[in-house]
Amino acid sequence: MQVKLRIPVTFWRKAVQAAFLFLFLFLFRKTDYSGSDEIPYAVNLFFRWDPLVAASAMLAAKAFLAVLLPAVAVIVLTMLLGRFFCGWVCPLGTLLDLAHRIIPPRPAGSGGRYRPVKYVLLGLILTGALFGLPLVGYFDPFSILVRGMAVAVDPAFNLVVTSVFDWLYRNAPTWVTAVSEPVYTFLRAYILPFHQTFFALTLLSLAVLLAVFALERLERRFWCRNVCPLGAMLGLLARLSPLHWQPGIACHARGCRACSDICRTGAINETDGRISAESCILCLDCVEACPRSIIAFKFKKPAADPAPLNISRRVFLGTLATGILLPAFFRVRAGQKSPSPTLLRPPGALAEEQFLGQCVRCGECMKVCIGNALHPTLLEAGAEGMFTPRLIPRLGYCEYNCTLCGQVCPTGAIRKLTLEEKHQTKMGRAWFDKNRCLPHARGIPCLVCEEHCPTPDKAIKLRQVTVLDQQGNEVMLQQPYVVDSLCIGCGICENKCPLPGDAAVHVNREGESRSPNADLLITASYY
Repeated sequence: MQVKLRIPVTFWRKAVQAAFLFLFLFLFRKTDYSGSDEIPYAVNLFFRWDPLVAASAMLAAKAFLAVLLPAVAVIVLTMLLGRFFCGWVCPLGTLLDLAHRIIPPRPAGSGGRYRPVKYVLLGLILTGALFGLPLVGYFDPFSILVRGMAVAVDPAFNLVVTSVFDWLYRNAPTWVTAVSEPVYTFLRAYILPFHQTFFALTLLSLAVLLAVFALERLERRFWCRNVCPLGAMLGLLARLSPLHWQPGIACHARGCRACSDICRTGAINETDGRISAESCILCLDCVEACPRSIIAFKFKKPAADPAPLNISRRVFLGTLATGILLPAFFRVRAGQKSPSPTLLRPPGALAEEQFLGQCVRCGECMKVCIGNALHPTLLEAGAEGMFTPRLIPRLGYCEYNCTLCGQVCPTGAIRKLTLEEKHQTKMGRAWFDKNRCLPHARGIPCLVCEEHCPTPDKAIKLRQVTVLDQQGNEVMLQQPYVVDSLCIGCGICENKCPLPGDAAVHVNREGESRSPNADLLITASYY
């Protein structure tokens, strides 16, 4: 008798999850410098098909952003198939599934009392985006995942792996290095980042990511069930889907709870077997768990979802009111009147208000920056600007011939510049502190800043002067000064200044291209 091989339906879901996780990791690795100023891959694809990112960015921009058009396909598919994205595509959901055995949930669970949270967050994000308070970057699952990996996990992974192979190269016998060196060459070519990077807010970014996984201890897929605003949006769209689960109610009437016991999102009511379309992520575990093999998903005429959203009218109206009124309180902060003069944005960044609205705090521009110059902001741009990219010249500089940050930005918060446009874009302007610069303060020759200035007609020039050295003798030397019209604020002069601690040359946002009126008062102490 021939036995027909049956492949479990969950096998296909796991295979698709693995494929999308591999795609995510592949694109994450390709978000890096590879010897060329062009990235041939759509490395920001997962953000571009994120409906939450698309909606919030367009509301903030008050315009349609064509770059986010792939999100429309996800919306249409969700309205047809239900909330499949969370169970089949989302890499964070896949990682949470993988972590399930490591972080088993407590038996009690939450009883569904936290489910309204995700709808409150969704309402705040969308209304806040419309009225000028950007929140999506703090709660979007892709932003949390990519930022945590780019700013914390990836640099630490590279440091650990490189340290191990460096130790083996220096201390291991020849037969070990004969194996380890080819392995390291492979890792360097395909797995490890281009170079070792260091970032601000590493621990905070890591803590936010780990918190998502720690919530698994409370309840399986706690983040997806109760917090994720993208899941809330997809769940609302899933109510329109003609794909329905059956039989459900009849089975529970007979006392069977196999499907509800195994449901990873609690979508099946334990009492009557009704399924909530907005919670079901089509993982198909219930199909495999059914002892009678009678569970199926079939297309039929859409009906009203029997599972309520469990959010009161008062909470709904309060959420809208908060999203409308809260931006006003942020606009009357002192920082709005006197922004930080050292807050430097990447080349091509939009005007500050629009930039904050469209930036999703994903960290991709920071990861791809060749000079490791871009770092997440803490409170320099206010609470609403946390995790947005800023250029810190003492830690890194903007490479003169690089336009990668604009290529990877998923929402256009950083415009994609041509090389010619990049060369003309001003991020700020340099100035010298006479009390620290060696030729000015001590009569000691130093030309490092002028030598590194990348503009064809150097923005830092030298003038011959006669000064007194530290012994009181007259000496002739060259003192550097800045030609404002030529300086683009790339920060290489500040980065390469040989003084320990604070540099003798600093870059501020004076004259930046995105806000030409950002003129600052420079005291007589500075050049």
